[in-house]
Amino acid sequence: MPQNNEVMMTYEGLKKLEEELEYLKTEKRKEISERIKVALGYGDLSENSEYDEAKTEQAQVEMKIVELENTLRNAKVIDEDEVDNKIVQVGNKVKVHDMEYDEDVEYTIVGPTEVNLAENKISNESPIGKALLGKKKNEIADAVLDNGEVLKFKVVKISFGL
Repeated sequence: MPQNNEVMMTYEGLKKLEEELEYLKTEKRKEISERIKVALGYGDLSENSEYDEAKTEQAQVEMKIVELENTLRNAKVIDEDEVDNKIVQVGNKVKVHDMEYDEDVEYTIVGPTEVNLAENKISNESPIGKALLGKKKNEIADAVLDNGEVLKFKVVKISFGL
């Protein structure tokens, strides 16, 4: 289980966040600064929508930079050598049998910053992710959704998923 504010992520996820942060701090800040400079040239700021839009975007970018810096500060990179294939944890690909729909589904358990539902990458903090964590092959996981519905999964296979 992550301690305090730890954010579990893969090395690939860490690199992606670092690249996004670098882009925002350099290119995006410069682009917004230029837009503000141009908008200031239009004169009266009270009716200058270009200026207002640029300042709003600047504030959003600065908030995103702070958010990314905090995430990176609290990042705990998953080491492939530490991922155990006998018990479900972040970094595993888990094949489960959905007992309600009588079908097999495969999920990769990732940290919250790497969720990609199109690739069945689910967060360790999601209801299904939480339910699967710590389970072994052939164990049943009960995922309680926000609406109170309970989904039952039987763990079929655990492998390294990243």
